[in-house]
Amino acid sequence: MIVLLGFAVLAGAGTALSPCVLPVLPALLSAGGVGGRRRPLGIVLGLSITFTVTIVGVAKVVDGVGLGSDPLRDVAIVVLLAFGLALLAPGIAAQLEAPLSRLARLGPRSTGSGFRSGLLVGGALGFVYTPCASPILAAVISVSAASGRTIAIASAYAIGSALVLLALTLGGRRVFERARAAGRGPVLQRALGAVMILTAVAIITMLDVSFDQFVARNIPDVNLAASLECSRTVTNRLHEISGHQPKFAPANGSASCQGGSAIAHAAPANASQATLLADARRLRDLGTAPDFAETQRWFNTPGNRPLTLASLHGRVVLIDFWTYTCINCIRTLPYLKAWDATYRRLGLMIVGVHTPEFAFEHDSGNVASAIRQFGLRYPVAQDNNMGTWNAYGNQYWPADYLIDARGHVRDASFGEGNYARTETAIRALLAEAGHQLGGDSHPQGVIVPSEQATPETYLGRVRTQGWRVAPEAGLHDYGPAPRELSLNEFALSGTWSVAEQPTTAIAGAGIDAEFQAQHVYLVLSSEGDRPRQVRVLLDGRPLSAADAGADVHAGAATVIRQRLYTLVSLRHNERHRLGLRFARGISGYAFTFG
Repeated sequence: MIVLLGFAVLAGAGTALSPCVLPVLPALLSAGGVGGRRRPLGIVLGLSITFTVTIVGVAKVVDGVGLGSDPLRDVAIVVLLAFGLALLAPGIAAQLEAPLSRLARLGPRSTGSGFRSGLLVGGALGFVYTPCASPILAAVISVSAASGRTIAIASAYAIGSALVLLALTLGGRRVFERARAAGRGPVLQRALGAVMILTAVAIITMLDVSFDQFVARNIPDVNLAASLECSRTVTNRLHEISGHQPKFAPANGSASCQGGSAIAHAAPANASQATLLADARRLRDLGTAPDFAETQRWFNTPGNRPLTLASLHGRVVLIDFWTYTCINCIRTLPYLKAWDATYRRLGLMIVGVHTPEFAFEHDSGNVASAIRQFGLRYPVAQDNNMGTWNAYGNQYWPADYLIDARGHVRDASFGEGNYARTETAIRALLAEAGHQLGGDSHPQGVIVPSEQATPETYLGRVRTQGWRVAPEAGLHDYGPAPRELSLNEFALSGTWSVAEQPTTAIAGAGIDAEFQAQHVYLVLSSEGDRPRQVRVLLDGRPLSAADAGADVHAGAATVIRQRLYTLVSLRHNERHRLGLRFARGISGYAFTFG
């Protein structure tokens, strides 16, 4: 925790020295250059309080009413205009200070004037400064949130930033004091008032955002905290196996620092239009998106007619490669459904590209049934010949490619996770396309996979791993189930017919495994779609209702059509002995654990 706090302080200090602070700096120096000696402290303290409260708490409140943080920028504009006018007209200043003077009894009494008004000005500036810090702050907060230390980490970040800003403010004040000593005090005060008014005008016209975008485009490595945001990863060499070179660089996590997406953070739910536009500028143009190729049947489109990217021009498009028996894909569906429900009316179109892994997944009836089961309402295309898959040079289930309104790929993410970062990219491109956004999405029915789990394994003779006796092609009797197994070891028992993909139960067929996981899944089918049962044992005893997966009732799963069956759902990630006893005619394809 101490190391994380130190990291947060350094990150805050680095952010305060980055170019992003420059749009705020003129108003900061101007407000701190007048008033009593405690005014700079009030300004920086107010900015830090606003900053911390906004990050930790206000996001939830604003999101709840469906607003972005643009109203907070409006508050900053009003305060800056008011105090700018106050510096230009001393009579207005007296009227502003009078109500604040009533708060004096709540704070320290001193001869320093302007502390309370400094708090107000600093608090307003905090609303403008918060988006500047979001990339590295999000990295800090995301690490700390899991341990419940969000407030402490955000406060440490604010302290690091405040120390640097206070030093800058005091330095500017010393320069201004020399000007006043030379008899130019009134002129200086009016000049500083004009600077604050011009700053408010710059915020109104979003010149501060344009400046940030210019820096992001032309000086990408200028951020002093950048080295803390990025880490090196091993280059993936899957193209040597698949024969297809990846067309678009992955953008997951820290890979964004090496050629993927420049958004390595998750913007808060109340992120302003200005912040989202700045995020959009950080998304590199990865190239023109390939069109859908060699597709078969389409679902959830008008008349089930095929879509083209040309017909979707002007919309932000998310291409999701998936297959309906892939548990990793299934766990992404709550997020995709939530994004579709929240952003389709604002210009997002999600298109699922169903590229099958197993032979039975080519069947359009099975795909249609899966779409109904999962409640998918966005368009889905069958990609049985892997035409679209190869056009993108894709290598993963699941994989998501985010395309902007001009038809260019701007983001690519592979596998599970990074959902908040992906949603930030979606919101950024929608803002870039001119849409006004409110709160973010709220996915339902999310399943979080276990951090440590038995690896996926296949039952056919292709891609088998972890078997005590590897499945052999043809009809074989594998004998009785072994008494003991090592962790992550599998064993067949009885007679099985083994093919390239499925393994089919013949007589006395069983599978035993020693696994570590919370959930156990198995892709199964039944010959002729006739209902047949698989008995499920846990540590040698019939599976209890408390530990049963969604497809197990009274200790058995009834298999009819080809799909992924949930067999075991424990309360925690645990180690157990799994025993499965199959009726003749049931085929198994692949185990997945999570």
